[in-house]
Amino acid sequence: MDLSTFHYWSSLIFISVVGIVVFPAMVASIGVNYGQIANNLPLPQNVVPLVKSIGATKLKLYDADPRVLKAFANTGVEFMVGLGNEYLAKMKDPDKAQAWVKTNVQAFLPATNITAIFVGNEVLTFNDSSLTGNLLPAMQNVHTALVNLGLDKQVTVTTAHSLAILETSYPPSSGAFRRDLVNCISAILSFHSKTCSPFLINAYPYFAYKANPKQVPLEFVLFEQNAGVLDPSTSLHYDNMLFAQIDAVYAAVGALGYKKLPVHISETGWPSRGDENEAGATPDNAKKYNGNLIKLMTEQKKKGTPMRPSSELNIYVFALFNENMKPGPTSERNYGLFKPDGTPAYSLGIALNDGVSNSTSFSGSSPGTYGSTPSTPASSSTGYLSISSSAMERRQTGIGPLFFFFMFMMMQLVVC
Repeated sequence: MDLSTFHYWSSLIFISVVGIVVFPAMVASIGVNYGQIANNLPLPQNVVPLVKSIGATKLKLYDADPRVLKAFANTGVEFMVGLGNEYLAKMKDPDKAQAWVKTNVQAFLPATNITAIFVGNEVLTFNDSSLTGNLLPAMQNVHTALVNLGLDKQVTVTTAHSLAILETSYPPSSGAFRRDLVNCISAILSFHSKTCSPFLINAYPYFAYKANPKQVPLEFVLFEQNAGVLDPSTSLHYDNMLFAQIDAVYAAVGALGYKKLPVHISETGWPSRGDENEAGATPDNAKKYNGNLIKLMTEQKKKGTPMRPSSELNIYVFALFNENMKPGPTSERNYGLFKPDGTPAYSLGIALNDGVSNSTSFSGSSPGTYGSTPSTPASSSTGYLSISSSAMERRQTGIGPLFFFFMFMMMQLVVC
């Protein structure tokens, strides 16, 4: 190994201590999405101290990568593993569903703390009737497999949705699902209610700002100080867009009769870099969004939203690493909190935890391992790649339900 290669793979975690905010242990409510569409990521065992350094206690995988699940054994980190969209048809067969659970979940328990399986990602907004028709049966069969194996009390089954499933989001209290999806979503909500599993939503205020940078106040989407807006129907005050989005989903879920069902945020984040036409994709804005979100989650006494003040938020930040092989605009490859060498993509303002020092190294892998396209484990889902490819569609369709909310918000700010 030549000297330059050694230096590259021996990069140290370095987070500047200047102006660092040390967050309390309450950061347990924060999770991180661990995507792997890249050919230069560190080995999973070297990711463990990195995850602990930011105080995260939950990880969400887009597959059930055995390398990752083994590396995090006996760490206490909670895992939500994914079963990709391309597996849904197979999961309609109860035997195949049980075989998948045995191989990808049961085999790693109890050493690895797997607490949830999300079956499919943003399925309902692919406008694929076959895929949509397979979703609920797949969820039911995976849950039945867990019951048969005696694991249903510790592992829940859910699926993640795009915000584009909403038809109305203004004001938040008037949130409603798309009429063409109501029957399907009602059946899914019934499943969640019966199995005590959460409703997952991927919410990105960044998409809203990118589409309307001159109309959407940046402070409102970055959790910065601003006048906020008032929901005229409830008189509830909102000082950030994410909470307004979450409450619009709560309202939509409640309108179908499930007012007590928890809503969790399975993805949210902000890119640190983008193309010329991607407004707001800067390191400073990414730092403010993710840093302020984590600070908000760890410091506020009431952890819920204005509509659900007593319901603790469960949020998974997207994402752990920049992923250099993701298709789409530049922003898609720059959502990471960290670069592949373990250094911060930007200063997040979080102190190192659990005794992790500046000498943590990512050496130990040959350049050949990182330089080639990673092999996909037998249990791994390639659905994450196709999901990434749909990012542009998500952004375009996800803006519609929020348009009237933006207009109302601007009117409120003008009045103020």
